Amino acid sequence: MQRWRGLEDIPEDWGRSVVTIGSYDGVHRGHQLIIGRAVERARELGLPAVVVTFDPHPSEVVRPGSHPPLLAPHHRRAELMAELGVDAVLILPFTTEFSKLSPAEFVAKVLVDKLHARVVVEGPNFRFGHRAAGDVAFLAEQGGTFDFGVEVVDLYVSGAAGGGQPFSSTLTRRLVAEGDVQGAREILGRPHRVEGVVVRGAQRGRELGFPTANVETLPHTAIPADGVYAGWLHVNGEAMPAAISVGTNPQFDGTERTVEAYAIDRVGLDLYGLHVAVDFLAFVRGMAKFESLDELIEAIANDVKRSRELVEDYQA
Repeated sequence: MQRWRGLEDIPEDWGRSVVTIGSYDGVHRGHQLIIGRAVERARELGLPAVVVTFDPHPSEVVRPGSHPPLLAPHHRRAELMAELGVDAVLILPFTTEFSKLSPAEFVAKVLVDKLHARVVVEGPNFRFGHRAAGDVAFLAEQGGTFDFGVEVVDLYVSGAAGGGQPFSSTLTRRLVAEGDVQGAREILGRPHRVEGVVVRGAQRGRELGFPTANVETLPHTAIPADGVYAGWLHVNGEAMPAAISVGTNPQFDGTERTVEAYAIDRVGLDLYGLHVAVDFLAFVRGMAKFESLDELIEAIANDVKRSRELVEDYQA
């Protein structure tokens, strides 16, 4: 899959394509419907499928300081889109100048002049251009002028997660923030993932017999509520069952919020400096402060046992 950053990265000889546009944070099951339809139309027409997205999140430019927690960094979104069959991802730097493009200017500069869109596939609530003035009706009008079709996909997908609300990135972020990683998993179609580099911490886990990977997460990452979770620690392509702790380490009066993963039944791992990923499968318990270190060690042992069971049940 090709990855372009900015319009200037698009090959000069790029032909016609099927395009979909959006932030697509998390590439959740609703997003998958739209992207999947774009790929399907591209295959029918014998054309490449292109996803157009933005960096940073538009809200950070329009309303500085309002950047939402991210469900997936751009490289992870690109991986997920590639799995859906997308041929190219265009990341447009979202600047103040770019935010001032009118809907008509956006269509001309991006869809017509550079991507030579044959079909544009979007959800019913798609908005674009300065002050989000453009909608799918305007897009269809522009398609009549510039010879591209517009297809609207009903992405209304709902389930038990969030009390039956339609699936969305906003709902997923809320569930993650509440520690409901099972609900987030239902919407995403996979466990919520946090990535970062393993750094040296206080090494108390090692002293207690449960050495953890202290993950320095990427900026704006959506991190689950404080507590203990079962999941996986991904290192160099290997997925290891893990017990994961999120919080400030109240047992030792900590103040810095961390994400730490203990690779279950693994000994002698040296992960410092490595980029790793942590998948949150299920909530185990809330964060607590114990009367003694012995109680803490017993609790951690129980957490590891429970986490092992949850991972095994999920794989069964």
